[in-house]
Amino acid sequence: MKEYDLAIVFDCGAINLRVIAINTKGEIEASEAVSNSISEDPFYPGGKIWDVEELWVKFCDLSRKVLSQIDENRVVGVTVTTFGVDGTFISKSGEMLYPVISWQCPRTQPIMQSINKYFPLERLYEISGVFPYAFNTINKVLWFKENRPDVLDKAEHFLFMPSLFLLKLGGCKINDATMMGTSMMADLQSRGFSEEIISSLGLSPSLFGKIGEPGDKVGKISGSAANLTGLPEGTPLFLTGHDTQFAIFGSGADLNQPVLSSGTWEILMVRSDHFTASPVEIKEGITTEADAEPGIFTIGQNWMGSGVLEWFTRHLYPGLNGDMLYETLISEAEMVGPGEHGLTIDPSFFKDGAVKGGCIYGLTIHTTRGQLARAVLESLAFRLREGLEKLQTAGRFRAEQIFCVGGGSKNRLWNQLRADVCNVPVALIDQKETTVLGAALFVFTGAGCYSNVCEARERIPYHPQVIEPSVNTKIYNRLYHEYICLKEKLSTS
Repeated sequence: MKEYDLAIVFDCGAINLRVIAINTKGEIEASEAVSNSISEDPFYPGGKIWDVEELWVKFCDLSRKVLSQIDENRVVGVTVTTFGVDGTFISKSGEMLYPVISWQCPRTQPIMQSINKYFPLERLYEISGVFPYAFNTINKVLWFKENRPDVLDKAEHFLFMPSLFLLKLGGCKINDATMMGTSMMADLQSRGFSEEIISSLGLSPSLFGKIGEPGDKVGKISGSAANLTGLPEGTPLFLTGHDTQFAIFGSGADLNQPVLSSGTWEILMVRSDHFTASPVEIKEGITTEADAEPGIFTIGQNWMGSGVLEWFTRHLYPGLNGDMLYETLISEAEMVGPGEHGLTIDPSFFKDGAVKGGCIYGLTIHTTRGQLARAVLESLAFRLREGLEKLQTAGRFRAEQIFCVGGGSKNRLWNQLRADVCNVPVALIDQKETTVLGAALFVFTGAGCYSNVCEARERIPYHPQVIEPSVNTKIYNRLYHEYICLKEKLSTS
């Protein structure tokens, strides 16, 4: 291994597209980013899609900028990570037969609601482990079956987003296990698509092709892609996949160590060597996916996180942005003591707020902006404790600390509230780009720099900053139980 070999990671997030060059020590040597957003579906009024061609042009531009800042001879491999579930059908020639339907598109909601006409929901959950979200891949596939059977007639394969970009870079038509695990069509025990599920949908398993593992070499940069991206022709391409799995691995977490990926959505997951998907877990909102490593499962819960803060700051902190915005919000909220504001936020807001709405109780004409800010952050911390308790039950473990990564980990007050409410330390690590780091570790292993990914991760300096629970823990324990009582009252009203 050359000292400080480089991996190039193309990272497609819902808010930003990034291309990053990262070395074997976990140091980012070059990074370029541009905003991302959904587009209108030209074939379906009101539909939301990802314009893959537009994203590809942006990726190529970012890649050229990154390559201009590094020595291209140090690049040992390239990979792509994205959000889960999204993809589309392609023809034998590799052409997309329909735009990629976004997880933000409402067209799949009625399909999930009537899924039992295809397959019993409880059995579907038992096999796949995935909670019945409307945006799951299975609902997109069924939308094609019901509305665009012509697409299925022409399709050779369904490819998830990372594989669509790898194909453009020069890879073969192959999906990875982590994206497959988000589809609600997988058999997590066998780590492949479920023939029982696929056949019940009236589809051929061949549509989803071979499933590869993170770190598998699946091609090399083609001449045309080299001209567009600036990457050296012949550079190996490696599978990674769903960003959440690589964020967890890249955080340094081992089995039974929960990781909170704090972004627009709060994603609390734990790596486990077993899982259960029964009516109990589905009632508790537990979802399980295929981990980046075979034989391991990631068990988790999702709820709105920074998306709630973005809504809040947009309306109550107009004219402020960036560091100034959040420093103002935090400073004002820090002036309010635990529970002093007298406000309670409807817990369902963090589950359904974007669709069904929610309530804030206790508002008066004397309520200040800082009190509201404190209430929002406290309520998000309560939601974290609720999710942690459910995860501990499902995974049969007791958390000794919570790893926190992502944009929300930069909010000092929120982190302290998380520690106080959950009564466990919150560990922040030096490595902020854990998705990119986790993906890069599989590239380095696939390229032969290390014998396995655990050896690769051992070389990374994490230097965790640990935030301990404060004297406010007892107060927040009482307030948390009041929060749970409100939730139970609302659920029965």
